[in-house]
Amino acid sequence: MNVTLLAIAGALIIIGLASYAGYLLLQLKKQKVLQAQHKALAIEKRNANIFDSVNILCLAVIQGQCDVSEASIRIYNIMDYVQGEQRVADFEQEYPALSELYHIVKDMARGDARNELPKRERMAQNLARMKAESRLSDAIVDELKGLQKRIAPLNNQISIQMI
Repeated sequence: MNVTLLAIAGALIIIGLASYAGYLLLQLKKQKVLQAQHKALAIEKRNANIFDSVNILCLAVIQGQCDVSEASIRIYNIMDYVQGEQRVADFEQEYPALSELYHIVKDMARGDARNELPKRERMAQNLARMKAESRLSDAIVDELKGLQKRIAPLNNQISIQMI
């Protein structure tokens, strides 16, 4: 009788622990799903912010309110931070004029460093930049219009709420 009671008590304890372990595994699975959803939402929100910035830059260049070389530097660098499926796989191939101007002006001095350059060197950089801008300006505006159309449906600002 004692052995039977001990076996029943042991079986109940084992069943209870197995049930609790199953419950914990189910909770872990739910937690991983929620984490994946939060990560996807965070990536989507970040991309939406990036696309909003790129859209504003594109609009400024198209309307002539922003320097083409400055916009090329900003857009080229900011598009590198896009994550997920919206990422432009080969930016240089899809936007060749923008990429070419970026590579021409990326190493030129800007801001205070530019002011400290000798006048002759500063003028040489200005000339190189202006030649590249005038040569590539129309192509860049066309590329930016295409980029703007490409990111317009992706620029969905979403509010993330804790679940």
